[in-house]
Amino acid sequence: MAALTAAYGVFALARPQHLPDAMNASGTERGTLLGFARAYGVRDLAISSAALSGRPRLAPTAAALRIASDLSDCVLLLRRTGDLGVRAKIAGATLGWATLNAVALARDLRRR
Repeated sequence: MAALTAAYGVFALARPQHLPDAMNASGTERGTLLGFARAYGVRDLAISSAALSGRPRLAPTAAALRIASDLSDCVLLLRRTGDLGVRAKIAGATLGWATLNAVALARDLRRR
């Protein structure tokens, strides 16, 4: 999951327009969402770096940060649109990633 998150971080930095495009944003909202995408890219690369650092104690913390980030992204982005289709995409993506990371974290903790 950390490697996939790192890949998303690179994608978000390389193509930040994916977020405003997915949210059908225009005007100043588009600029705001471009900034969010860039921030998400930096954040996700930092969290993934911690998870992949080889330090076993950092991996669970990084996973918890990733889950918290996905949940906060969900709330933040849902508040930025009233379009039900866009809201469904936001909820699916953010809650899906949070769930996958929670399952991976639980699995890792059971193995320890």
